Amino acid sequence: MASAKKVNTQAMSGQPPQGDPVERREDGDRLAALYGLTPKVESAIVTAIEGGAEDRARALVAPLHPADQADLLVRLPPSRAAALVRILGDSLDAETLTYLDENTRDEIVDVMGMAALARQLPDLDTDDAVNIIEELEQDEIDDVLAALPAEDRVLVEEGLAYPEDSAGRMMQREIVTVPSFWTVGRTIDFLRSSKFGDTQFYLIFVIDPSRNPIGEISLGRLLCTPRPRRVSEIMEVDFRKIPADMDQEEVSILFRRYGMVSAPVVDEHGRLIGMITIDDVIDVIDEEAEEDLMALAGVGESNVRSSLLETLQGRSSWLLINLVTAIVASAVIGLFDATIERLVALAVLMPIVASMGGNAGTQTVTVAVRALALRQIDSDAAASFVRRELAVAVMNGILFAALAAAISFLWFRDPDIAVVMAVAMFANMVVAGLSGTLVPLGLVRAGVDPAVASSVFITTITDVVGFFVFLGLAALYLVH
Repeated sequence: MASAKKVNTQAMSGQPPQGDPVERREDGDRLAALYGLTPKVESAIVTAIEGGAEDRARALVAPLHPADQADLLVRLPPSRAAALVRILGDSLDAETLTYLDENTRDEIVDVMGMAALARQLPDLDTDDAVNIIEELEQDEIDDVLAALPAEDRVLVEEGLAYPEDSAGRMMQREIVTVPSFWTVGRTIDFLRSSKFGDTQFYLIFVIDPSRNPIGEISLGRLLCTPRPRRVSEIMEVDFRKIPADMDQEEVSILFRRYGMVSAPVVDEHGRLIGMITIDDVIDVIDEEAEEDLMALAGVGESNVRSSLLETLQGRSSWLLINLVTAIVASAVIGLFDATIERLVALAVLMPIVASMGGNAGTQTVTVAVRALALRQIDSDAAASFVRRELAVAVMNGILFAALAAAISFLWFRDPDIAVVMAVAMFANMVVAGLSGTLVPLGLVRAGVDPAVASSVFITTITDVVGFFVFLGLAALYLVH
């Protein structure tokens, strides 16, 4: 009764019922309002670009957040994006470059020119500046560095000296440090009177005379503590210091595991040289996840803005490998061509066995690769993981063997075919589960990225085993 009254009330008041197209459109409008770049704004900017209304285009883009400006440049066709960059000139927010993917940023930088890029970089944190410069060609890097102010050039050159994809490349050099004997009041006064107004930071690092970090203080704790108390009394001494040469993926794992928002970076002597913040770690997590996803799909590093040649190169190599593995599977089928000729039902049922094994293997290897990437599987946990996945494979094998047998019997009315189908399905599901765990673990031990090579091996193993077991059993028991 209550639900009926509610519906009647909605109808009488003229409000659209839940799920009504009008309500869904209003929800979409409310969601779009959270972003500065709405379809209406984007359309107006495009119209201004096409009509040559440069002042209007600049006026429409200026209020947008740098992330929205970057999104706009990505969504526009390259020619219109280039036109917009030329219209904006030096008014293009430097932070916009940090939100662009590498390919789009290359296009934008080519339009801007090295001189304009050098004028923009001093407005960025050092980690963002290093991230942009490291993707340039060496002659372009030299030109940009030469045009930078001396202080900025030294910091960027020091960042570029660290290994690629390391904590040293990720860190920003703008950090707040205080000695342990300072009071809370003196620290707050220092922050108010210093140059840190434009710097984003969450922690204040306490250092000794050798610049070794001995503690950290969150801004919340600092502001909630009486001014006379000393920094040494409120600092957190149990904190994690990240070596400058640590791989960025390891850094992201640390941040994720311990819920960190910022962390100090130290050199080989333990001296504080910078910090890493959560926004940079999120970028790394996205980048690593995208790399794994693309590698598992065998599409390389291409994206929607990649050229036709780049897309072909990224995909054709993997398709060539898949062609070779498909030939191997076909060779197994060729061993039983006489058997297939005598019993047409085998040709009908073969794809079911191969498809189920391939899908089961893909499920398992996806879980395994992700767990390996997150360091959730070590030498001790590997055996337990394999046993668990084997148990899942056995149970799935029993379930789908029974279903496959029932379908085969109903289809062909032959109990022998049903039995062969059941045994082949069970064997392939178990092999898929085992290979989905053992292959990526073996590749890691061999020093090969499991995301890149696992899917090729899994597909080959499940196809070969599935066809061999199914056709082999058929040859032994069905064909006389």
